[in-house]
Amino acid sequence: MKIQSVGVIGAGTMGNGIAQVCAVAGLDVVMVDINEAAVQRGLDQIGKSLDRLVKKEVLSGTAKEAALKHIKGSTSYGDFKGLDLVIEAATENQAVKEKILKQVDEIVSKDTIIATNTSSLSITKLAALDSNPARFIGMHFFNPPPLMALVEVIRGLQTSDETHAAILEMAKRIGKEPITVKNSPGFVVNRILLPMINEAFFVLSEGLASPEDIDAGMKLGCNQPIGPLALADLIGLDTCLAVMEVYFENFSDSKYRPCPLLREMVAAGYLGRKTGRGVYTYDK
Repeated sequence: MKIQSVGVIGAGTMGNGIAQVCAVAGLDVVMVDINEAAVQRGLDQIGKSLDRLVKKEVLSGTAKEAALKHIKGSTSYGDFKGLDLVIEAATENQAVKEKILKQVDEIVSKDTIIATNTSSLSITKLAALDSNPARFIGMHFFNPPPLMALVEVIRGLQTSDETHAAILEMAKRIGKEPITVKNSPGFVVNRILLPMINEAFFVLSEGLASPEDIDAGMKLGCNQPIGPLALADLIGLDTCLAVMEVYFENFSDSKYRPCPLLREMVAAGYLGRKTGRGVYTYDK
């Protein structure tokens, strides 16, 4: 099966980024969110992102216009009828994803592949809710999707070889480098990354160094392009906390205990770049 049309659920950072990447590659995209305002914000963000690529001469003006013509915004899952693939990129919440995926399952044909962009939830468990679990798969993009090359392709216990092969081919066609991962909390990259970020919060909470020095230490000492605390602000502290809670619950191992400072900052609404304040402060 060759994928030519894609539905994207969610017009936020991940959703609009995935929609953009697919459209630039020439796929027809339907991007759905809960209301017109959210959809328009997503479309506006895609336009700005494409403008930056044109300014950097990564993309031609003609290619930008062609990509925009491939994207349709909508507030109805009904517009997913007839599509080859639907990618769910809603908030990282089990109940929310289950509700959305059940609705999509009832609308699309049995041949449509359904993927989730979850960064930590069980693909096997989500697939079990589907009327055709063999067509369900994880397709974990990284933030921001237009710039990050990696896609983790996660097979649930029920995922068919045909579904897996179709997603690998599609990921390569949209310019990504896919790696195949077994279903396990956090998969590969976040299983390693999030505990490191969590440990950086413990270091900060213990007053071992300032946020700036913690980040400088990891950038200069480990050759990382961005420090763990600045990266947490970029990801969203609420997302970091949610992922660590999934690990703690699923592995029953104290090494995944979320740092109390991380919990406290999320409770205060200091979620990072998206709220203008996290470990650092930002102009909104």
